Amino acid sequence: MGLRPPAASAPRPSRPAAGITLSESAGVRYLHFGTEWIQGAMRIAHPDRLELEYQQQMMAPLLLLPRPRRILQLGLGAAALTKFCRRHLPFAETVVVELDQTVIGTARRWFALPEDEDGRLTVVCDDALAFLQRPRRRGYSDWLQVDLYDARARGPVYDDLLFYLACRQSLREPGIATFNLFGRRCGPSLDRIAAAFDGRVIVMDEARAGNRIAVAAVGPTIRIAQAQLRKRALAVEAGPGLPARRWLKGLRRHVGPGPQPRAAPAGLSL
Repeated sequence: MGLRPPAASAPRPSRPAAGITLSESAGVRYLHFGTEWIQGAMRIAHPDRLELEYQQQMMAPLLLLPRPRRILQLGLGAAALTKFCRRHLPFAETVVVELDQTVIGTARRWFALPEDEDGRLTVVCDDALAFLQRPRRRGYSDWLQVDLYDARARGPVYDDLLFYLACRQSLREPGIATFNLFGRRCGPSLDRIAAAFDGRVIVMDEARAGNRIAVAAVGPTIRIAQAQLRKRALAVEAGPGLPARRWLKGLRRHVGPGPQPRAAPAGLSL
């Protein structure tokens, strides 16, 4: 979920289903939930590429836990993260939870979401919190990627401590969660995430569209020396092609309300 579409060229809207609209501009197709706010994007010539900056930042777990066995994604949108993980992390199973069957159908028809042909992709039509609270969800995945916004984009659909605790419990140890936060006031959301994850939260630099990505960890402390962190960032740039070294410049800890600790001078500990 992010900014309004660019005005460089007039978007061409279409309506694949009630409540959902599409627009295209400069070779990029955008998904909207009946408003001007962007809920997803795809460069038509490169459907597996992450077009939006905040979605690129959602892949920061590559620096911390680069070989997940299972990735759980809450919120499908235009399936950008889903397609990216399927292409670049062939060793991982990806499970996506999306409340609206119409969004799933739109992603398949207009945003190149593939069918599951090899057992590595599962798309579930369900409520995100209900899915997390079902039996056998504790320790379910190594990565959790949360991007849950409605058409009004006023705040995350779920944004209370109960939800964030359910997110934590869904992770194996060690495990990494990323949360997309959008809007003018992210502080209270960050405080609740920090409370659920015992202050083990890092916030990335704000994306140009105004998104803030929070990265949270569970399990043994993850410590990465500066040289190793740079090596992993270079590998991410050479492989998946994401600007990982840029991510390292803006990381800061968020432990909860009040003053925050200064960033470590070298390396990363989370």
